Amino acid sequence: MMPGDSSMTSIVQRIARQALVTFRSPPRVGEEAGKSFLENQSKLRSLMTEVRAADLKLVPRRADGSSPGGVSHPYHHGGPPVTYMHICETDHFSMGVFLLKSGASIPLHDHPGMHGVLKVMYGKVRISCFDRLERPTGGTQAAPPLPPAQLSALRRSLHRSTDEYTEESGPCVLSPDRDNLHQIDAVDGPTAFMDILAPPYDPEDGRDCHYYKVLPEAEVTNTEQKEVWLMEISQPPDFWCGGEPYPGPEVCL
Repeated sequence: MMPGDSSMTSIVQRIARQALVTFRSPPRVGEEAGKSFLENQSKLRSLMTEVRAADLKLVPRRADGSSPGGVSHPYHHGGPPVTYMHICETDHFSMGVFLLKSGASIPLHDHPGMHGVLKVMYGKVRISCFDRLERPTGGTQAAPPLPPAQLSALRRSLHRSTDEYTEESGPCVLSPDRDNLHQIDAVDGPTAFMDILAPPYDPEDGRDCHYYKVLPEAEVTNTEQKEVWLMEISQPPDFWCGGEPYPGPEVCL
């Protein structure tokens, strides 16, 4: 195989290389994306649209946690509701696969200063996306009645969308400014999705994961979308993430 020849290069390898090019110098919070970034992001989205479970050697699981061959997996039968397969990580991005058992959710959480691309490998997910608002865009501005100690945990946000995705859907994309908070729910059975985050989470560099809950009594409907109050919370006790080996092609960067 000649250098740069993609005829024998796995699509997973090509996605990783394109992610590295795309996210080497991405736009920061509040910056407008330049032409070069948008072109590279479009190439990455196209590759992510093509990838399928078989390319990662993923076998869709049944609701009881077994594969069609009858092999059970540790994230069922009392194991974690969500597991993660690590594919690769650099200073610029991380890439892996999340597997959710039937009925599992990744709670509403943020991605501080980060870009992301999510592509379903099998099953169906429901993704609810939110934006943080610096100031309200309409409706009442009054905070909900809460003890003073809890007011500092409130975040005014915009519920931008709730959509369902399958392996036939295109990727779900987030940026530091748009759709940066989301909740992911498995729908009608187990599901798995490939996930790229850029740059990776790093608490020491200000990119820690925070969890939230929507205060339904404080929803405000404006002319287009729905403003909500979110409250930052600790990681929900019924959510934790385990790990399992990635069975697909090796990625070299």
